[in-house]
Amino acid sequence: MKINKIKVRNFMAKKGIKTQVELAKEMGITKNQLSAILAKDYIPIKSNVIELCKILEVSPKEILDESSNENNYSTNVSKSDVTAIELFAGGGGLALGLEQAGIKTLQLVEIDKACYRTLKQNRPHWNVLNEDVSKVEFSKFKGKVDIVTGGFPCQAFSLAGKKLGFEDTRGTLFYEFARCVKEVNPTIFMAENVKGLISHDNGRTLSVILNVFEELGYDVQYQVLNAVNYGVAQKRERIIIIGTKPGVDFQYPQKANNILTLRDVLKDCPKSEGQSYSENKKKFLELIPPGGCWINLPEDLQKQYMGKSFYSGGGKRGMARRISWDEPCLTLTCSPSQKQTERCHPDETRPFTVREYARIQSFPDDWEFVGGLGDKYKQIGNAVPVELARRLGEELFNSISKLKKIDALN
Repeated sequence: MKINKIKVRNFMAKKGIKTQVELAKEMGITKNQLSAILAKDYIPIKSNVIELCKILEVSPKEILDESSNENNYSTNVSKSDVTAIELFAGGGGLALGLEQAGIKTLQLVEIDKACYRTLKQNRPHWNVLNEDVSKVEFSKFKGKVDIVTGGFPCQAFSLAGKKLGFEDTRGTLFYEFARCVKEVNPTIFMAENVKGLISHDNGRTLSVILNVFEELGYDVQYQVLNAVNYGVAQKRERIIIIGTKPGVDFQYPQKANNILTLRDVLKDCPKSEGQSYSENKKKFLELIPPGGCWINLPEDLQKQYMGKSFYSGGGKRGMARRISWDEPCLTLTCSPSQKQTERCHPDETRPFTVREYARIQSFPDDWEFVGGLGDKYKQIGNAVPVELARRLGEELFNSISKLKKIDALN
């Protein structure tokens, strides 16, 4: 759902609103927030679109680009000839972003029951297998799927000192991802993982992974992308590995021109359930200012809160961390109240709610999470941010579309 800036300007003129500063003031947001909403590559949240329409006295379809209206996503994707399979689908961040980019996912595999239910709750028509990936046969998709995607867990390989190939990685979830790539033989694959994969097992794990993909006939490249540079209000670094068949061009997405803050994405956030702190933890966190952490406590309280960690010195700035409204959030984890990775609300002494978590991960408000409270936080915390997935998806879509056009001419 992208807003057409030219259409907005025309309606501003009709209403006598001369500048974006005036419009932002009427919306109750900052000029920078409005610039982000109107940016070419940004998908705004529904509440902002509704407020903008109310002020301009127009309907959403009068200011939205028809090609990007979110109500048309499923319709447009059903007609798309760019297809994908996703493994380890989780709560749907990657699949949703690819859908928004115009890619049709033919099958998703996810073993976790709560994640499976979330996927089916939001997209009943998606072909989701609630299976152990090692039991899934992918060869039926050979020649029918353009892209294979997924985020396999980071696991070490055995047989130290040996240059490992595809068969040597059996027993790992990476092997199952590589097996899918081998059986499907897609034009492109995309694997997402934590930044720590680069240094895992002294770099040996990544070396094996790259070697296996090259053995399967792919040109492989990787980059560490920070979601904050791609329309996500969160500092979240992930390695994105891309494999292409020889001669296929892929370019990583360009960075956005602006950085979103917590204030930008949590304005008018719907109320939802969330975890709470113990009374003992609250007495410490209430003393910490926005943007601060345990370092801001008096020394005697630092020692009480940190325990033995106080004497290890340095680092640990994620502990007792209260996020500031005017900065992006730190990386979200599977639980908002873990002591090592505290993410306290800027004003209220509590963890972020489920919907706030989802907003920070750029999920739309109508994406529902199913399961217990812990399941919901885990699904969101493990997800690929939707906006980052969309930006990557657009580049994948462009690469495949160009190739199909060339093939059609030959």
